[in-house]
Amino acid sequence: MIDPNRHLQIGSLLFEGLDQIDLTGPFEVLSRIPNSTYKIYAKHLEPMRDVNGLRLMADAILSEAPKLDILHVPGGYGQEALMEDEQVLTWIREQADGALCVFPVCTGALICGAAGLLVGKRATSHWSAHHLLHYFGAIPVDARVVEDGNMVCAAGVTAGIDGALTVVARLRGDEVAQLIQLYMAYAPEPPFDAGTPERAPASVLAQARAVASKITAQREVTAKRIEAQLGLSQSSAAAG
Repeated sequence: MIDPNRHLQIGSLLFEGLDQIDLTGPFEVLSRIPNSTYKIYAKHLEPMRDVNGLRLMADAILSEAPKLDILHVPGGYGQEALMEDEQVLTWIREQADGALCVFPVCTGALICGAAGLLVGKRATSHWSAHHLLHYFGAIPVDARVVEDGNMVCAAGVTAGIDGALTVVARLRGDEVAQLIQLYMAYAPEPPFDAGTPERAPASVLAQARAVASKITAQREVTAKRIEAQLGLSQSSAAAG
């Protein structure tokens, strides 16, 4: 927990083809942090669409962002286009340097990995991409939220809410996080227990893997290319 009188600058990255819950789930939490300013940043201010077509707009372009205390990086299929986008990766590196918290959600971890932020770090991601983390020098952990230094990684999609509450607790204390949770009435009781590969019925898991197979294969090709660019190929092979 830090000084509650310290004003926090919070920023989320917006890009075409992200998964909106990776953005809006944490937004519900982070935007309620006392004594803070929350804004969404992107390469441009034109409307963008999430992976399912929801239109979203940024508050400001990347270069207009102040030094952020909390950097939130969502994921989604559009993450692929950013993996080798040096403008975005440079912005992430610069913002992460000295930040109180870097907070990737879902495959946002792969973007942070491409920026070189996961080397030697414990991390998690969406179950379909979890096996790719080692290409970025990360130590994969099968958990919904994983903390390592100033890095807080949340696994797939809805885990972003849990991760955001974890961030709030770190910076403003448990009680503030609990107040936000209560206001949101966040007490999930899903009608099915099929939210992880281990719990989902085999037939459901097979269908989900089939749906994700194309993007997963594409992500692996990109991850291997970035692994070589980061000079991690040998360490990755040793870890394997």
